[in-house]
Amino acid sequence: MANCYVVYILKCSDSTLYTGITNDLKRRLQQHLLGKASKYTRCRLPVQLVYIEGEYTKGQALTRELAIKKLNRQQKMDLIANAELIPF
Repeated sequence: MANCYVVYILKCSDSTLYTGITNDLKRRLQQHLLGKASKYTRCRLPVQLVYIEGEYTKGQALTRELAIKKLNRQQKMDLIANAELIPF
């Protein structure tokens, strides 16, 4: 569904975390793995999907992404640890 967005977190090869949104998770993850999705992840390959949440509108997803980006690393790790990764 094109209007259904998810918020996701990737763990990069240097153990940093990247947060993003998409309406096509498989395609976006493939772009990340090929180094074509973002400058940040391009030089930190490989990346691993560690968190997914929501069935949001684009506006809701952008708001949630910003809220997650404002969390410190430990808060993000707690969010990841307390969630079940949904297979896609």
